[in-house]
Amino acid sequence: MKRSQLFIKTRKEAPADEESRNAQLLIRAGYIHKEMAGVYSYTTLGLAVINKISQIIREEMNAIGGNEVQMSTLQNKDLWQATGRWDDAVVDNWFKSKLANGTEVGIGLSHEEPLTNMLKSYVSSYKDLPLYAYQIQTKFRNELRAKSGLLRGREFLMKDLYSFSRSQAEHDEFYEKCAAAYLKIYDRLGFGGLVYRTFASGGIFSKFSDEFQILSHVGEDTIFVHEGKKIAVNREVYNDEVLDHLGLKKEDLREEKAVEAGNIFSLGSKYSDALGLHFTDEHGQQQSIIMGCYGIGVSRLMGLLAEHFADDKGLSWPAAVAPYQVYLCRVGEEDQVVNAANEVYDKLTKSDVSVLYDDRGERPGDQFGDADLLGMPYRLIVSEKSLAAGGYELKPRTSNDTQIADFDAVSEALGKSLQA
Repeated sequence: MKRSQLFIKTRKEAPADEESRNAQLLIRAGYIHKEMAGVYSYTTLGLAVINKISQIIREEMNAIGGNEVQMSTLQNKDLWQATGRWDDAVVDNWFKSKLANGTEVGIGLSHEEPLTNMLKSYVSSYKDLPLYAYQIQTKFRNELRAKSGLLRGREFLMKDLYSFSRSQAEHDEFYEKCAAAYLKIYDRLGFGGLVYRTFASGGIFSKFSDEFQILSHVGEDTIFVHEGKKIAVNREVYNDEVLDHLGLKKEDLREEKAVEAGNIFSLGSKYSDALGLHFTDEHGQQQSIIMGCYGIGVSRLMGLLAEHFADDKGLSWPAAVAPYQVYLCRVGEEDQVVNAANEVYDKLTKSDVSVLYDDRGERPGDQFGDADLLGMPYRLIVSEKSLAAGGYELKPRTSNDTQIADFDAVSEALGKSLQA
């Protein structure tokens, strides 16, 4: 992509009506556009990040047997009444509307009910189970205050997987398999050893749940970490009974700030029984189906990545999610410089290295400032000075170490980075 073909423009100042740093940075860099409080649109750059996060999640869900689906956003009131979750006194963050004929509908905040109902057309025998269906879809929740940018929105992108098992043992086996897949996802996103499986409240879904909390200076949750076991307890359920249940002692725990980046719930047969989804076992007997729910906020992860890895110059994306791997700066309009920049752009693109080429003829300082703000892993400068020194100036976003390298050396350095 060439900057002259990209419609986004960067800003020097943060928007005055935005409190959260992740949204301030993403708006300044042109990744998102604020529609209203808690609601954002994604530009070409923002969508590229969202798609890369989604693909990592998709690969790990497929690896454990997930079937990707796409459910409707409009929700059938009758299904939610059958499980007792239509009442605003039970679920207080619904968006609801009416069809032209007066029929009341919900705007999707979760999909236990509609997916369970859909599977009544496909599941009847023990041979049809276990089944794991997931989607990556926009959700809508009527939050009282949406003040944390992408970390807590009224409209957001989420991966939600639902498991349907023949027994508690079968459910438990998949539950742990999904927990392990989540850790792989966070590792691939660049969070490494910052993630802790955390015992927490289940909210509207179940009594307790497992959260996946990422330690961060922008954390809105307080957790108590046991480093040796790589587990933690959320402050909301931090008491002697829970600690005894988990075999933990207060003196072995340390208090940390963290951001919830995913959660998993055991649902039992609450929804399947209420909606009449059962299976017939090997002996012809009707049995209940054991369910689980597994969520990851995709846009929330984008906000956390943006804020957690940023510095005073701007964004700094991990290579796995950056919209482009290289920001190519063309310094000077001399024929030699223009031809060399065009050539290295074409050669990198053909070698499957994604490049954002600043071909606008802007001043060097403006180009370098945009390169830092946009946060691509590498900046590559083509100038008379670099060509005279034997090639191009290559600089990692997270380091001041620069090198003058010819194309082969640049290609090798970028290749090693992409494989890491």
